[in-house]
Amino acid sequence: MNRAWAAFRAHPYISNVVGYTVLFASADLFQQRVLGRRDASVAFVGVDWRQTARVATVGFCFHANFNYQWLRWLEKMLPGGGVKAVTGKVLVDQLVAAPLTISAFYIGLSLLENKDDLLQDWREKFWTSYKTGVVFWSTMQAVNFSLVPPVARTVFLGGVALVFTIFLCHLRQQKGGKLE
Repeated sequence: MNRAWAAFRAHPYISNVVGYTVLFASADLFQQRVLGRRDASVAFVGVDWRQTARVATVGFCFHANFNYQWLRWLEKMLPGGGVKAVTGKVLVDQLVAAPLTISAFYIGLSLLENKDDLLQDWREKFWTSYKTGVVFWSTMQAVNFSLVPPVARTVFLGGVALVFTIFLCHLRQQKGGKLE
């Protein structure tokens, strides 16, 4: 375990971005297998691998890289893990990063799917996603900013994003942005 941590610390950008991307794509696989109500008795039958590749692409090209840089910037602007710094980080994160990352998810996937109206999913599902995310992410980011060392925050975020991305992938499959 010490070697793995040493490698992680030696290459934080690569470790964080790759780890985040794998977790992000895993969320789509989980959503397809469990929430997508496919035949769970046969592993990976009926998985839309192109959909998972699109989610991984959005995760890698935007989310993982953005979050890595964003978390570094937040730590520079509001250093430390005290109540005031953590509260400031959570507030700025929810007001700035949350709308950007949710928008990138919906618009990025629509772009990769060559949809005629790139903003349709965003218009239908943004507010449901954002309101849910404010509750979920405020708590998770408070834990991240107060307990996780800065070098591991992006990959921690990827683990937490696994849960939220399952929600986003599932919501994206619903008509009109309402959970059924």
